[in-house]
Order: sequence, then C-alpha cells, then structure tokens
Amino acid sequence: MSYSSPICRIVRKSACGFVVSALTVSAFAADPEASYKKEIEPLLENYCFKCHGEGVSKGKFSMDEFKDLPTHLKDKKHWLSIWRNVRSQIMPPSDKDQLEIAQKKELLSWIEQDIFKLDPANPDPGRVTIRRLNRTEYQNAVYDLLGVEYDTREVFPADDTGYGFDNIGDVLSISPLLMEKYIAAADEVVALALPEGAAAQVPRVDIDGTDFKSSGDPGINGGWLPFAKMQTVKMDQDIRWDGDYQIKVEYSILGGAEATTDEAIMKVTAAGGKVGQVSLGWDQRRVIELTGKVPLKKGKQTIEIGITPARRPLAGEEDLFLKVQRVIVQGPLGGDQHEYAKGYRMIFVDGPAPEEDQAATRYARKIMRSFVSRAFRKPLDDGTIDRLVAIVKEVAHQPEKSFQDGIKVAIATCLASPRFLFRVEFQPEPNNPAKIVPLDEYSLAARLSFFLWGSVPDDELLSLAFNNKLRANLSPQIDRMLADPRASRLVKNFVGQWLQTRDVDTVAISAKTILGVGTNRDAAVVFDPRLRADMRKETEMLFEFILKKGRPVEELISARYSFLNERLAKFYGIEGVKGEEFVPVDLTEHPERGGVLSQGSFLLVTSNPTRTSAVKRGLFVLDNFLGTPPPPPPPGIPKLESAVTAGNAHPTQREMMEIHRQKPECRSCHSRMDPIGLGLENYNALGQFRRQENGKTIDSSGKLVTGEKFADISTLKQILAVQRKDDVYRCLSEKLLTFAIGRGIEIYDATTIDQLTERLDKSKGSLRELIQGIIESAPFQKRRGDG
Repeated sequence: MSYSSPICRIVRKSACGFVVSALTVSAFAADPEASYKKEIEPLLENYCFKCHGEGVSKGKFSMDEFKDLPTHLKDKKHWLSIWRNVRSQIMPPSDKDQLEIAQKKELLSWIEQDIFKLDPANPDPGRVTIRRLNRTEYQNAVYDLLGVEYDTREVFPADDTGYGFDNIGDVLSISPLLMEKYIAAADEVVALALPEGAAAQVPRVDIDGTDFKSSGDPGINGGWLPFAKMQTVKMDQDIRWDGDYQIKVEYSILGGAEATTDEAIMKVTAAGGKVGQVSLGWDQRRVIELTGKVPLKKGKQTIEIGITPARRPLAGEEDLFLKVQRVIVQGPLGGDQHEYAKGYRMIFVDGPAPEEDQAATRYARKIMRSFVSRAFRKPLDDGTIDRLVAIVKEVAHQPEKSFQDGIKVAIATCLASPRFLFRVEFQPEPNNPAKIVPLDEYSLAARLSFFLWGSVPDDELLSLAFNNKLRANLSPQIDRMLADPRASRLVKNFVGQWLQTRDVDTVAISAKTILGVGTNRDAAVVFDPRLRADMRKETEMLFEFILKKGRPVEELISARYSFLNERLAKFYGIEGVKGEEFVPVDLTEHPERGGVLSQGSFLLVTSNPTRTSAVKRGLFVLDNFLGTPPPPPPPGIPKLESAVTAGNAHPTQREMMEIHRQKPECRSCHSRMDPIGLGLENYNALGQFRRQENGKTIDSSGKLVTGEKFADISTLKQILAVQRKDDVYRCLSEKLLTFAIGRGIEIYDATTIDQLTERLDKSKGSLRELIQGIIESAPFQKRRGDG
C-alpha cells in the first residue's frame, strides 16, 4: 500500500467536504477497491490515521496494517468496528476534528454497500428460528382461547433471555421434562375451562379485592390492609335468588421479605352471617384461599372482610399486610339455577351438543375447526380435523363419558401439540436460502398478534388472512389492535424487559441502610412496600401515553410530566396529588423529575442493595437509550469499595470512580459510563432526590464521551433527548425490532434500522409510526427460503 504525503492529505481535507457532499450511494464505483482509494481512504487519512494508522494503533486497532487491499475489504469484523464507532460518534474522539454530516453518511453508506453488501431497496429479512411460546405467551393464549386464568409462573420454569428479551428463538429450547409439563398443563387448562357440570354451573360472580371499601375512608380498600390496624372493608353485592351461597376469598400476605411474628385475624361475613375466620401470618404463597357457605336473601347483601391485630412483630421485624385479590360468590347451591361456565360459552358456541349422532359429529367438526384454527394460527387440513373429531367420538362413546369429555380430550391434544406450542411458519421454498419470500398471511397474522398482544390471532385477523386481505388492511388493523385492551400486554412485556420494570418488585434493596434508620419497620414508613408497584406503573403509563397520544419518543427522557398517585408523589417530594388513583402531573416546577431517568423504577433497578451505582446507571443508558454499550469488563477487576482509604473512609461515588478510572484497563469503558452515571448521583438508591452524599455536596456535572457538557440531570436529559436524539431513535428501533421478530439485530439489518430511524425522524418521534414501520419492514414481512 502506498501512503499519501502530508501535503496531499491537507489538500484532500480542504476539498473533502465538496467531494463527499457531491456523492451519493449510487455514485460509488462498481469496484470496491477503486471507491475505497478514491473516496474512503482520504476520509480515514484525515480523521482516523493519526490514532489508528501510520504506525500508531491506539486501542490496539490499526486501519492501515493489512496484507493486501482485497483481504482488507473482506475483513467485515474490522469494518464493523469502524461502522459502529463512527455511527455512534464515539470516533473520532470529541476533542479531534469531526466528520461532516455528509462525510459521515458517505463513509457509513460505503461500508454498508461495498463491505457488508447490503441493498437498501431489497433488505435481507434475516433468519427465522422456530421458537416455542414463552410463559407469558402461553398464559395469554389459553386465556384468549378458553377464558382460563392459568398462572404459568407456578408451572413452568422461567424462560431464558437473549438480547434482553425472553421471546428470542435461539434461547427458547424445550427439554423432555418441559414437554411433560406442557402435557400435564394441557389437561389442567381444559379441566379449568370445562369443569364437571360446566353446562350447568352454579351462577358465579367475581369481585375484585379493591372493590371492598372502608366506610370511614374510601381511600382504604381490600387491596392493602395492615395487620397493625383493626378495620373492615365491605361492598354490597346484588343477590338474584334466595339460597345457600359459597363465598371464596383469594388473598395473599405482603410486606415481609423475611419471616416475621406479625399476626392478625381475618373474619369474613355476608349479610351478617359468618363465612369464615383465619389466623394470618407470614406466608409467601401467591394465592391463599378461605372458603365458606352462608344463606343469602335476594337483593343487596353486604359482604365484609375485617382484620384485627393479634400479635405485633418483634423489634426489627417488618409489618405485614393483607391483600384481597378477589372474592368469588357462587350460588344458590341447591341446583335451581345454573349458567354456562365461561370456557363452555367460548367453546360450545351453539350450546349443548345435539343428541343425534351425525348432528353431534357436525358440531364437533365446527367446534374443532373454530378452536384449532386459532390455536394453530392457520387453516387446518381435513385430515387433522378428521382425526380430532374421531377423538371426540371415541371418548364420547365410552361408558360414563360424554360429548363434552370428548371435546376436552381433543382440545388437550391440541394444547400439547407442537403446532400450538411452537411458532411454525409455512415455507414456500424451503432449503433455498438465496430466495426471499413474503410471509403467507396466516404467518403474518400470527407475528402481528404475538407482537402487539402476546397471544394468538383473533377471528378478524384470521378472516382477513383467509381472504388474503390482511396486508391490504394493515394500518387499520394496527389501530384496532393498539386500541384493544390486550395492547397493554405490549407495554408490560416490552417495557418490562427493555426498561426492566419487571425487576422492580424483586430487586434486592436495603431501604434501612440507604435511609440510615434503625429497623426495616422504620424504613417501611418512608419506603412503603407499595411504592415498588407504583414505580412500575408510572413507567408503564408514561410509555403507553406516548404511544397512544402520539407524543415524541424522546419524551421518555425529557417529559415534563408524569403519572403519579398520592403515595408516589409524596415519596418524590411533590405536593398536591391526592388519592390512590394515578393522575397526570405537570412537573414544570420540578425539573429534577420527568422522564424515565428520574423515575423510581429505573433508579431502583440500577442500584446496588446498599448504595447507588454510577456504573449500572451509565451502562443502562448506554445500552437502552444510546445503543452503545461498552464491552464486558476484563476479569479480576477490584470492587469499587477498594477505593475506600484511611484518609477518606466515606468517599462519594465520584471520588471512588476517579480512583477506579486511574487503572488503564478500566479507563476506556468508564470514560463512557461514568459521566452519565455520576450525572444521576442526585438520586439515592431508592430514587429520592438529594443534594449531598456523605456530608459532601454532589457534583452531577460531566462531559459525555461524544463531547457534550452538562451541569446537572436537567441538562443531561436535554442532551440525550436533543443532541443525541438520533441515537435514541436508532436504539429504540433496534430494541423494538428485536422484540418483534424474536432474534438479535445483525449486520444485514442495518438498512432496516436506518429506515426505521428515518421514519421516526419524519414523524417527529411517533412511537405509533415506529410500530407501523416495524410491521411493514422486511424482517417482519418476509423470510429467507431456508429451512
């Protein structure tokens, strides 16, 4: 390779802005070697070679050490590093000459076109890995198909995660033991959907625990009753017939991470009659039941749940609380009245089966075709229907068995089938990886429903797919699906994993240590156990509001509003919010609040159990908002606490990080993470705002590795939301696309991500437009022909 003289480089640099701005992607030479020498090498010489060329290799990375040019241009790993660092503006360093916008665009476009061989007009949709339903999808599917509330957390092991999500095909494997659990679960689900006597079930009413209110204080309800206070919550239930009724109270005990001696007595009455009484204590079960019978008269009857303190916890132990999840009222029990169970109504759409054998066979065929087309997400061949109907008939003709028993066995067979458990897509040209084909519309319907609803398609999607009209009606269908209550699953599933709000309830945190109080009970006065759920809900509501109201996605960082209830607002130090319900709150007078980075959910999950973590917070922002996470740390890195010295027994986070960064092996990564994390040090590990740490004033100013300086959290948020907006757009596009297609982002997805980022920019950050763009993109709409 011949090197240009310094004079030539100066001349090239002065002309480079004009040359590059005059070029377009289509103007690159057909020969990559020629285009490299003519257009790209001058850019690298001017902006990169001082640190990475001509004998210098900072970071052990050189751009001009190669055997020959053809080999150099085939080294995708080398060019991928350049592409990533230039795209995220990490390189050139902020204190060096920077590429102009046109120059940066030309360099990235050349790498994508001539090195990665990407075609923006015909993006590679990437590979598809057949994957099973994860726990959440299975639970949603059986609810939507059969009306069954089936807690998969109690039955199946936790799903593995990849790229931050638990719906990634590469990690959703299945073992023989898990398959056995699916077979057993199929029988359990069907038994819940069609219990004995489902066609003549005793009438049932389900009442949410929060519907039970205190007459003295409407703000007190059955959702949270402390053991320490004697009180009663009640509600009036309309009873339609005289008779004996069964009342079941489903509840749980909250508040104690460790065992405590706190005890109380719960007493349940209905119309003055005693339903049951039980002693309450520390109990980690998700659902506990109290069941009793009582005679009731027609009309409004009052059901009461009372709690009385029995034994207070010992010093240092936490208080406990009763949460009434729901109350189920069934009756009258004498059999005079009956109704179809919910599952029965969903399956037996035309009521009980006819007596005549041929008519019953036709009915079985109708039931199975309707159920299985949704369960399997595609039309069924006659052979499959025939086999399922044969199962129904065989079971129904056995002694002491019925048509309903046959349907139960057939449905259980379907729920244990790979065609239900796995998301399998029709491949029109299998084993032909060179061929890119559109998905059939049934597969598209399934991708759409699992993306937005985390479940199987409904009848409208399948009907459009059957008539080959789904693609022609994508936009109105997206609007319909996002307006459906099931769209809340997208918020919970995506936000729960992207922003880690799923972890808020369980993350280990020592409120006692952080607050500097004597006991866990004292800490609970400030950090109410309910605050974890409040923090999670605040973040979810912000995301949902931005999605449904068309607000720009950068408001996830810069919003000057939030959604708070009285308890969370008080914890944040914000006055004027009353009640248990969440309401929109203007935060203009509270610049320290607003946006995810100042919400308790983020601040909690990015802290250590006893202190804040500038590293965790900085890494979180780099990974989830800027899309530029540093590499994993090398082994043997000492703990941050090693920075404590005799001369400074209580250093601040900033002081500890400064000592930590002095190690050469730590400096490069920490220079990216630490400024962001230290910019958030005004928030303690629980999310409270503070101005001092260990008696010293907190300095939250800093400078990003890309050069932007900030004075505090407000200016940091402004930089991320405005100057780094393109990075936020790109990162969110990558995260949401990963969640939507169930695989990690690869090099060949670069053009799709560019298109999504551009769509966000043109729509002023519309999250709704990003979702539409993902659904219209090649990775979502198409697949390779490989098997």
